[in-house]
Amino acid sequence: MTSEHTPEQPDSDIESTPVAAETVEAAATETPVPAPAPAAPAAAAAAANPNAQRQRASQLAQALRAELQKALIGQTAVIYDVLSALIAGGHVLVEGVPGLGKTLLVRALARCFGGEFARIQFTPDLMPSDVTGHAVYDLQSEQFKLRKGPVFTNLLLADEINRAPAKTQAALLEVMQERQVTLEGRALNVPLPFMVLATQNPIEQEGTYPLPEAELDRFMLKLRMDYPEQSEELNMVRQVARSSKADMLEVTPLRTLLQARDVLALQKIASDLPIDEQVLDYAVRIARATRTWPGLAIGAGPRASIALVRCGRARALLRGGDFVLPDDIKGCALAVLRHRVRLSPELDIEGLSVDQVLQQLLDQVPAPRL
Repeated sequence: MTSEHTPEQPDSDIESTPVAAETVEAAATETPVPAPAPAAPAAAAAAANPNAQRQRASQLAQALRAELQKALIGQTAVIYDVLSALIAGGHVLVEGVPGLGKTLLVRALARCFGGEFARIQFTPDLMPSDVTGHAVYDLQSEQFKLRKGPVFTNLLLADEINRAPAKTQAALLEVMQERQVTLEGRALNVPLPFMVLATQNPIEQEGTYPLPEAELDRFMLKLRMDYPEQSEELNMVRQVARSSKADMLEVTPLRTLLQARDVLALQKIASDLPIDEQVLDYAVRIARATRTWPGLAIGAGPRASIALVRCGRARALLRGGDFVLPDDIKGCALAVLRHRVRLSPELDIEGLSVDQVLQQLLDQVPAPRL
């Protein structure tokens, strides 16, 4: 189990929205009734301010995306989804065969992020107290002192999470949902923003423990990393061959683009993006369709509906939109749903995948026309 920390960098210029709104409201309240003319510029500034902040936030998110693509070659869609989860305030489970850059992606994100970063290498002998922390007896003070575990960070990499037994995996349940850890009867909050990025290998079953359903449901997205295209792999080999660190791609040249408070501001701006009632209903209909769809033995719960809306808002901010489109919901539906449903035994025997069945479902659920 190791812990890594990213260096502190100067804050960027993005600010959270409530301060500006209160200032404008105060200015509008103090304007005399007989002379309404001065209030007009203030009202115009108030109307333009959210749009300007939204535009700056979108530019910052797109700059972060471009920076990550320098380190992780050939995984554009995965980078987009990870940033969507970061802006939506969710956790990500990344699945892929060895050597595709799962850990590199998290290391690169930590390099571009000025908050705290910690890494846990999950192994069969890892204990829950190694994750959350424990009480130790201090001989000098003759008292027990709490020693916080690596979960008290902003960005947590749970590497090969399915290598640890269920009791250790369950140590993350509380912190992933409630952003707190209970130690010795005390509830301790983790620093915000808090995000868990877990990796697992899907093809190796020996010495692994499947994640419990309750923990899978707490991951907003489950992403699958596939092999890069030939041109992208050629570019990757060319870069690594010039590196002095064997077969490693370096993340040190990446710039730190945002701090912890900037991520919180991005999350606030995304959560305020307007969403039409028809689009909201579309997200709920997709999640509810999984519960009665032929071929699915287990459907998605209400967390899936919430994740679809939150991730849709994040994708809208990433593309620079002013509101959420049905395509934003549909674009993240596979990643939101694939770990929350189970195929029936009949389709499993036929060799159909979860993604194929979900794609059929998405094609059948009608999207609203805005």
